[in-house]
Amino acid sequence: MKAIIVTGGAGFIGRNLVEALNRRGEDNIYIVDKLGRDEKWRNLLGLAFEDAWGIDDFRRRVRDNDLPPVATIFHLGACSATTEADADYLLDNNYRTTRELCEWSLKNGVRFIYASSAATYGAGEHGYDDSDDVTPLLRPLNMYGYSKHMFDLWALRRGHLRAIAGVKYFNVFGPGEDHKGDMRSVINKAVTQIVETGKVQLFRSHRPDYKDGEQLRDFVYVKDAVAQTLFYHDHPEVSGLFNAGTGRARSWNDLARAVFAALGREPVIEYIDMPETIREKYQYYTKSDTAKARAAGYTREAFTLEDAVRDYVVNYLVKPA
Repeated sequence: MKAIIVTGGAGFIGRNLVEALNRRGEDNIYIVDKLGRDEKWRNLLGLAFEDAWGIDDFRRRVRDNDLPPVATIFHLGACSATTEADADYLLDNNYRTTRELCEWSLKNGVRFIYASSAATYGAGEHGYDDSDDVTPLLRPLNMYGYSKHMFDLWALRRGHLRAIAGVKYFNVFGPGEDHKGDMRSVINKAVTQIVETGKVQLFRSHRPDYKDGEQLRDFVYVKDAVAQTLFYHDHPEVSGLFNAGTGRARSWNDLARAVFAALGREPVIEYIDMPETIREKYQYYTKSDTAKARAAGYTREAFTLEDAVRDYVVNYLVKPA
């Protein structure tokens, strides 16, 4: 049986993807990630895989064609910090590495599925349509989004989107994100805040057309994100760039109330000023257009926000006494 490679396999979505593959009986899996000296390695606990490679070792193996027979590369590894300011690092890590893997996969007949991002949509002035006609018009608000957008554009220009699958993840949350520090979801942070202080803090709106906490996002549970990603593995005939979201825009207030409900508490929300460094790069509204994925045959219905938050909080975040 040919191997499956998951870059970012010790990361948030990657860890959940490997777990889902294990449930299918797949264990000929090679994980690629930077484990470093923190607790990220704990995301590997309970997973069945063949080996784990560092990023530099893996890139060398790709250049030297020193890999086992491979069926699919899930390229989920990237710098996911939307606040990362080192443009050179983002270009190499998020753009050039993706190009290298894509070119190798196409040359060797390997299915290539990669993570793009809803950050590519910028302020949403062109909507959230994942069609090839709209993609060149997009203007991301930060360098992270641009580094993702660069590869989308390159793949589109080269015609590679006719052979590979890109997944534009919206606001993904769920188990396996503890290692992400400040980039953890608000749900993850909120549980700690509520248990310790009895309240949760949300960013105040700095636009008159949005009330405090009424900024809107498409929040998607990681279990749904993984299911859609696996759909492109199961259907290699499906190619292109696809949104991975619920198709519903919900407010941060809705999110906070769902966390309080899962904890069995009355909501207490405090609004704080958004840091000036991100005010001009903040997305006030996102909602994925799911028509293209549906037309391609993806039929799974996403968790509702309330059901997803309840599952995450009760089954993963709240530790038994």
